[in-house]
Amino acid sequence: MLYLVGLGLNEKGITLEGIECLKNCTRVYLESYTIDFPYGVEELELITGKKIEKLDRKAVESDRLVKEAKSEDVALLIYGCPLFATTHETLLMDCRKAKVKTRVIYSASVFDAIASCGLQLYKFGKITSMPMWARNFTPDSFMDIVGENQSIKAHSLILCDIGLGIVDALHELRVSAKNKKIRLDKILVCSQLGTEDARIVYNTLDKIELAAKNEEDYLELPFCIIIPGELHFVEKEALASL
Repeated sequence: MLYLVGLGLNEKGITLEGIECLKNCTRVYLESYTIDFPYGVEELELITGKKIEKLDRKAVESDRLVKEAKSEDVALLIYGCPLFATTHETLLMDCRKAKVKTRVIYSASVFDAIASCGLQLYKFGKITSMPMWARNFTPDSFMDIVGENQSIKAHSLILCDIGLGIVDALHELRVSAKNKKIRLDKILVCSQLGTEDARIVYNTLDKIELAAKNEEDYLELPFCIIIPGELHFVEKEALASL
């Protein structure tokens, strides 16, 4: 059987159900390519009591896990909620085709934690992702989703690519918004949500960008960006308190 086990947002975020499941697994892997972890594998091994092997995208998307799960109980640990990334749903589909049993054990995700900023979750629109730019590779289509959300007055959650630092992310946001002619007022940046070092900043892009450039470790990985839509008066009060 293949278990997809959610880790939640910090090293103690795995559920009791998840820890019990790992006791019977002969192999335990960690999916390591969709998030910048706010803690180390060693801390996770202490919590779970299991030896953990990190897997990259190529290994997870190969048939390795499916083959092993035909004869063993195998667990893949995933930061946040196991099915937040579409690649993990594909893994479940591959198991069904191979007649391999699966089980998903859920935990908290960033979409749960962003509620701590005061915005109402049911007012969020489509989620989008900001890729890391490189030479001759500067896609800005993620801002099209922001535009769609703004057209219905919804909030936009932007997930940032692994390894993308805050200064570069804010630069990409500024350039992309200009290219798409999307106006940005105050934005939110949420850093290390669900951990003891969580931080939420609400200000103009100019002021957040200036602080990020001048203050080392201003907003640590992992972080996400929120573009607020139309605000309810309760949301306005919550944001003002930040």
